[in-house]
Amino acid sequence: MKLATLPNGTPDGRLHVVSRDLTRCAPAMAAPTLQALMEDWATLAPALTAEYEALNESGGVAFDPAQALAPLPRAWQWLDGSAFDSHGELMQRVFKIAPVDTEGRPLMYQGMSHQFLAPCADVPLPSESDGIDFEGEYGLITDAVPMGVDAATARGHIRLLVQINDWSLRRIAPLEMKTGFGWIHAKPACSMAPVAVTPDELGPHWSDARIALPLQIDWNETRFGAANGAAMSCGFDDLVAHAAYSRSLVAGTVIGSGTVSNENYREVGSSCIAERRGIEMEDLGEPKTAFMAFGDRIRMEARLPDGTPLFGPIDQKVVKA
Repeated sequence: MKLATLPNGTPDGRLHVVSRDLTRCAPAMAAPTLQALMEDWATLAPALTAEYEALNESGGVAFDPAQALAPLPRAWQWLDGSAFDSHGELMQRVFKIAPVDTEGRPLMYQGMSHQFLAPCADVPLPSESDGIDFEGEYGLITDAVPMGVDAATARGHIRLLVQINDWSLRRIAPLEMKTGFGWIHAKPACSMAPVAVTPDELGPHWSDARIALPLQIDWNETRFGAANGAAMSCGFDDLVAHAAYSRSLVAGTVIGSGTVSNENYREVGSSCIAERRGIEMEDLGEPKTAFMAFGDRIRMEARLPDGTPLFGPIDQKVVKA
């Protein structure tokens, strides 16, 4: 099943089912919003699945991803992991950061959730001097998750998969990290691709609770990276279980993978500028790639190997706030 949210003058928009090829859509009759669906998934999902299958046969109207909101325009909770070891290990080496003893726990922080930017909306930010960076990620949306679930049980609560751009302001991040209180200014609102999909839409590429597909990233129409999400050091089920250790998770919780990264990043490219700069520091002694400037455009998209679209593109321009 593939779902999108189109604007209707309300903060949460109107839920639509989208055809498998992302060419057509129709208003969802079973649920008015994605949040309503997540809160009563067991009851509403079967009817919505029937609507989706009917749409794939015929009907609907043209779907324009440029008109879509984020599938979940605002959420009760956004938790972002850092599940790609190659990215973290590179950052530790080049910035001489001592490895953090996490006692086997995944890295995760809680970010702002009251706004996810529309996938093709301009991204307003305060200053180019803040070190504007994109971060291509995969993510998920859960239904209600009880406290203390194990990974096997947690996998059953992963209802939808999404694609995210976790914007970062790199000059500010280390300043805030030194305080020990976490990020505020360094982490503005994330963007989310227009379509959320059920895991079955990925077929064998939803593997071991990982999205085993390359995330293709183009910066100013030049390919920047195509790292594969299969390389997560822990699966999304482990991330959900970690998040629910001492709290229940509200329906509609969004959890991110962290920057998609592969060990052969010199060959496949990167999902953020910071990683590219880290590679340059190792290879050339200093970073050569500048961070983003106002007017720059970033595009991110994942497809199945046969070209079938999944989440649709994030395609955005950075502008002065």
